[in-house]
Amino acid sequence: MEETTNNIGLDYNTERERLEMPEYGRNVLKMVEKMKEIPDREKRSEQARAIVKVMELLNPQVRQLDNYDHKLWDHLYMIAGFDLDVDSPYPCPVAEEFNTRPVPIPMKGEKIKATHYGRNIEKIINLLCDEPDGELKTEMIRSLAIYMRQQYLIWNKDSVSDETIFHDIEKLSDYRLKIPEGIKLHQINTDANYSRPGLNINVGQGGGKNRNNYRKNKGKRK
Repeated sequence: MEETTNNIGLDYNTERERLEMPEYGRNVLKMVEKMKEIPDREKRSEQARAIVKVMELLNPQVRQLDNYDHKLWDHLYMIAGFDLDVDSPYPCPVAEEFNTRPVPIPMKGEKIKATHYGRNIEKIINLLCDEPDGELKTEMIRSLAIYMRQQYLIWNKDSVSDETIFHDIEKLSDYRLKIPEGIKLHQINTDANYSRPGLNINVGQGGGKNRNNYRKNKGKRK
């Protein structure tokens, strides 16, 4: 015998029409549909006011909005498909105002070429490109390279060579900036621990020792 599905009349939400205001539920939609069928305008308006009260109970957070009563009536019109002939304290909203897409906010600035260095590094490199060659510019490039190496090690725990940093500087400058020959960076301290912002990795090291010493000295003074 051939089996039939859904032979007990189950009503699934996935098979129903989409709710314009899901926070009020499908029962409110049914109330609105029944209210629209009432032929008498006065009774229809009375029923509309009663539905607004029910909507306020179902969505109490709407009271936190300014002119929340006006908002509820707007929601009622939206549930009714903007087709509602009742005596309302507020005019029917314009459907197009709710269906228009928001104006996109233009993004300021260009895309960052290397996110692990940040946008400020790119700005500094652009400024260095306009500096005249000389000892001062060489020292500025060396200081920048040392800082970039620290930033590199924050996000990449492996060691990094001076040549890699120098190559990144030239690449970020679109090869307008050339690294002077013979420039060297100081050796990295093996005890240095470059942590990502907010992780506070050093708290359990030097910071913890300082606090312990403070507690010991404080106890001796008593």
